[in-house]
Amino acid sequence: MSTPEWPSHGGQSEALLAHFGLPLGHRLYDFSANLNPLGPPAWVRDCLTQQLAGLEHYPVPDYSAARHAIASHHQLQPEQVLLTNGGAEAIFIAAALHAWRRAAIITPSFGEYARACGAHRLSVSEIALPAPHFTLDIDSLLAGLIDIDVLFLCRPNNPTATLIDTSTMETLLDVTAWTGCRVVVDEAFVDMVGETHDTVSLVPLLDRYPHLILLRSMTKFYTLPGLRLGYMLADTATIQAAQSHQPPWSVNHLAAELVAPLLADDAFTRRTQRWLASERPGMSQALSELGLDVVPSQACFFLIRPGAEQRAVGLSSDVLFERLLHQGILVRHTHNFVGLDGAWLRVALRDKPDNQRFLNVLKKVLHEGTA
Repeated sequence: MSTPEWPSHGGQSEALLAHFGLPLGHRLYDFSANLNPLGPPAWVRDCLTQQLAGLEHYPVPDYSAARHAIASHHQLQPEQVLLTNGGAEAIFIAAALHAWRRAAIITPSFGEYARACGAHRLSVSEIALPAPHFTLDIDSLLAGLIDIDVLFLCRPNNPTATLIDTSTMETLLDVTAWTGCRVVVDEAFVDMVGETHDTVSLVPLLDRYPHLILLRSMTKFYTLPGLRLGYMLADTATIQAAQSHQPPWSVNHLAAELVAPLLADDAFTRRTQRWLASERPGMSQALSELGLDVVPSQACFFLIRPGAEQRAVGLSSDVLFERLLHQGILVRHTHNFVGLDGAWLRVALRDKPDNQRFLNVLKKVLHEGTA
């Protein structure tokens, strides 16, 4: 069978089902999209319905209400906030700020950083996190930043779910402040770290490091991928420059009106933190007990591959992917993550019944491979 055209993001099942000879009606439990299974919050539908009347008007050009809500949430000034059409637009705007210059990207990581750099004609150097633990060596990173104008990194990282600690980030920011390298940190999953997420975020460092840009997505935490909602945080001058690269009315009315109530929903945040604390440790242990290589996770997903003994008898990640798909489980391939080349799989954390269903199926297909 020929190699499939691997989708570039999670949650895209149709092409894979067709390639592997499965009908479109084949029932799937989706573990490929790393979204909060508890969302969206129950009140979102009614809120959107109430805002439909506003569709006959243009959004307020500066999205002042949403920006003030974000600024208050992070204890910043509204002038430090740019509302964006999802985290992806924030990434492309960050690249636009450095068009035709030199970028470095820590890999493996989200492919949109490279796409954004390519769109804005940045030359790109890749700084690899070594398998199987994908931990950052700060000295190697700093050595790779000579003559680099902007560094893109994801924290926690997608797809490895690893987290560069705050003290290491401060060392990086101290050095790059001196060398003149801008640091763009994608915090799309920082709310998924757990109860310590407020102390993990780099928002408190913005005042100390004006060359730091933070990117946020509200898609993952609130399970709103179809609505597209994100933002950029930086110093005032950077946000002013970023605004010049954003099309007018980039964010639609419905998305903008959701910002304040989403950020105010502390009950949903607490429920998510309880879910993470309940499900992530058990899933990590269960995966390891099945003989898989498991990268320790600081997010809502896991990077896994068959262990050495399983690989020795021919069980590759591609084989495991196909077996799971036939059993109704869709996970995320890694063929389009630089440095992984399909050797690993990314598995999203879901609610307890779904997680147990996944583990039961996984145990079954792993046994098929070693029986």
